[in-house]
Amino acid sequence: MAKALIIGCGGVGSVAIHKCCQNSEVFEEICIASRTKSKCDELKAKLEKTTKTKITTAKVDANQVDELVSLIQRVKPDIVMNLALPYQDLTIMEACLATKTHYMDTANYEPEDTAHFEYSWQWAYRDAFKKAGVTALLGSGFDPGVTSVFTAYALKHHFDEIETIDILDCNGGDHGYPFATNFNPEINIREVSAKGKYWKNGAWVETEPMEIKRVYDFPEVGVKDMYLMHHEEIESLALNVPGIKRIRFFMTFGQSYLTHLKCLENVGMTSIEPIEFQGQQIVPLQFLKAVLPDPASLGPRTKGKTNIGCIFTGRKDGKEKTYYIYNVCDHEESYKEVGSQAISYTTGVPAMIGAMMVVTGKWQKPGVYNMEEFDPDPFMAELSKWGLPWVECHAPKLVD
Repeated sequence: MAKALIIGCGGVGSVAIHKCCQNSEVFEEICIASRTKSKCDELKAKLEKTTKTKITTAKVDANQVDELVSLIQRVKPDIVMNLALPYQDLTIMEACLATKTHYMDTANYEPEDTAHFEYSWQWAYRDAFKKAGVTALLGSGFDPGVTSVFTAYALKHHFDEIETIDILDCNGGDHGYPFATNFNPEINIREVSAKGKYWKNGAWVETEPMEIKRVYDFPEVGVKDMYLMHHEEIESLALNVPGIKRIRFFMTFGQSYLTHLKCLENVGMTSIEPIEFQGQQIVPLQFLKAVLPDPASLGPRTKGKTNIGCIFTGRKDGKEKTYYIYNVCDHEESYKEVGSQAISYTTGVPAMIGAMMVVTGKWQKPGVYNMEEFDPDPFMAELSKWGLPWVECHAPKLVD
């Protein structure tokens, strides 16, 4: 039915590729492309005997628009699934515009030389994609992504008006290392060390990193410390949820992680400013990334579960209401199925589903859109089918 060009073959890319191959009725053909073609070839060899999906591979530098355009013209995909780095969102979008090809990603753009991320750069392409007659679907991961769909679902079925949203990203997994990141270390550390930010009464409120802490008792995971962070879906939800008064994002961090991170910050290892070392210019954070464990290697040693969801408050039929919806994903079960831990799994599965929504026409209209701008029901129906069942219940207990 459809052909997808998948750019990126890391942890998330691998999960999405597995899921596309499981969904051969929709994804009849995929081309896996990366700067390191050998990784694509290795995954192809692993999967091609297990699926009806036809798999090809290609080498591409996602920083180069001309290379991307040439590849898209050669492959002729129905959609480009951008599972590369956030730094490469704009070059891939440019190539999709030039070839009039549908586009999808899992995280918003951020410049490589600035620790800052927001949707403005990608929203600037709205008119161009509309004029080209193709869809750009932004943030089709879990958070952003599923949490945005949860919000649209809550507004459609449970509220007349949503007043507050707390997005809770809890990882109860343990990989056994004193310090490691569950996704790209460079992106992870930049996000975590940045100032916190949340939306309240029509304006941004800025906090110091890790200034605001909450302790929740999560279903199937237990009591975990959470810290307020800035996250991109706050920006789009503030724009797209009528009457919203407050949106916050919290993520769990263990004390070992925070202690190591503080030490690394204190000695300058999290800096993105180039320094000279033995006659060469190096970026300390990029060097740190090179010596930390590869997130793709964490799968076989990670145990425990994630719990990611949203707590909503608002009004329905004139009455105050609280509603909680979440997913629990098991690290070991994820690894058994696709060879990746649950962090990659919870992002890779929605990437496949989002692409499926576009190529099947259920979420297809010219322009640039965030997930909550589409009908949530068809996406929600696919989540349980493809490995991310969701639960609706009372909110988790706030311990502190």
